[in-house]
Amino acid sequence: MPTSPAPASSARPISRTARSPARVVSLAGVDAAQLLLSDVDLSRCRFAGAHHLDQIRREGVWRFGAPPTGVHWRLGIPHWWSRRMVLAEERSWRSLPSRPYAARRDWTERGEAPGEAPGLATLTSLYRQLRKSFEDAKDEPGAADFYYGEMEMRRHSAVLSRGERLLLHLYWAFSGYGMRASRSLAWFGATAAATVVLMMGLGLPNASPHQTATGFVPPVGSRISLDVDTKEPELTLSFGDRFTADRLDKSLRVVLNSVVFRSSGQNLTVWGTYTEMAARFSEPLLLGLAALAVRGRVKRG
Repeated sequence: MPTSPAPASSARPISRTARSPARVVSLAGVDAAQLLLSDVDLSRCRFAGAHHLDQIRREGVWRFGAPPTGVHWRLGIPHWWSRRMVLAEERSWRSLPSRPYAARRDWTERGEAPGEAPGLATLTSLYRQLRKSFEDAKDEPGAADFYYGEMEMRRHSAVLSRGERLLLHLYWAFSGYGMRASRSLAWFGATAAATVVLMMGLGLPNASPHQTATGFVPPVGSRISLDVDTKEPELTLSFGDRFTADRLDKSLRVVLNSVVFRSSGQNLTVWGTYTEMAARFSEPLLLGLAALAVRGRVKRG
């Protein structure tokens, strides 16, 4: 098995300790069913062509590669890559000339020529097999990293239908495939804040409507029949009068109640009713995705 001293890398790898003493550069053609890797650096190892990767075992000091670090700017918008374990084949794929220039620049190391990159189907299979090996070893956090890589390759695959790709893009954007709790919580905070503003500006009426009873007074001794009705909520306040401390308090109560799928009991305008319905669906969903991500990182086998 070829090994070489480990040169410095601009993409800082995720490591279990400081630096491994030896580097494995390829497992092509190797039957990994009985393979045990201990005290090795796998940050540049090529797994394509290996067999039974789901049965590979690791002990001692070992590490995989990682995405580029730091903040990268694209069209004036800050961007950074999620920290996870990355295969050398994915780094080569992201460095291909066919990839967008900004992403290619982030993943191409200085002075390094892009290596041969397998197709996305092969990359998906590699990540899936390695994920299973981590799951069998009861390493759920490590398996979560390879699940993220597997989903990334699927999201970029042209084989999927447009609907499936859209669903994966939304899953990635809102929760990092159920692996990034901070992303779900950030969306939850933004959604809750937007709901409060919409409630103050469009949802809450001027005041809670009072019930009124109407009817006719019959002769003495006759039966009285009254119709009790509630007026439709109205919002006629000026724009500036809608954003007050009292209306903020009512809006917060509506939003907090919506998180646990309960109606606030507050009379709302038509806009407010639909806003509350949307919040009662989206906000608990985002909290659930955040809880799923936390469980994926702390779960024990």
